[in-house]
Amino acid sequence: MISGGEAAAELDLCPACAAELPYIEFACAGCALPLPSYPGMDQFKPSLCGHCLQKRPAFDYARAVFHYQSPVDRLILGLKFNAQLLGQLMAENFIHSKVSRPDMLVPVPLYRRRLRQRGFNQSLELARNLGRLLLVPVAVDVCQRQRETAEQSSLPASERRRNVRNAFVGQSSLRGQHVAIVDDVMTTGCTTHELARALRGAGVRRVDVWVCARVSV
Repeated sequence: MISGGEAAAELDLCPACAAELPYIEFACAGCALPLPSYPGMDQFKPSLCGHCLQKRPAFDYARAVFHYQSPVDRLILGLKFNAQLLGQLMAENFIHSKVSRPDMLVPVPLYRRRLRQRGFNQSLELARNLGRLLLVPVAVDVCQRQRETAEQSSLPASERRRNVRNAFVGQSSLRGQHVAIVDDVMTTGCTTHELARALRGAGVRRVDVWVCARVSV
């Protein structure tokens, strides 16, 4: 159960189902990409994938709780109704993993027209539940998406970084802060990389990325 925050309610998930969830056991500390394990491997010792050894993303650390596969993919598709459950599972995983707690959580912002169309921001819903359980404030307006971009999922990997280039802007009030970007799914990491760049430009000291699920690319 969660400690150091609000008392955790019972999971809306039976123990057998919870045990079958596709947790990521070992992953790159730079981009959260799942890594193969080997006997004696220490899951709490940071490891980097080959790509991050050559070129690190703009953020300092990334952690994803689940592989993006069944049944987590379906829970995320219905995140409007599953945010509390997924937020609690993420919070418990982060506490168990002893990740460094940030000064604030920053959900990936949506462009205002996309937000009106969708009616809610999945990243914000996750961040609110994480913040409540971990006693970390959620910063909603410290970073904005300053231009509309195409849906990343509709683009090939080669075009995703260009699509979100300079899409975000951060506020100077973030100077010296340690923040964690919160998102539902990470595929190539282009969006979180670009958001981290904007936060760095606003003077943020450290940027982590916390995501619910990671796609193995």
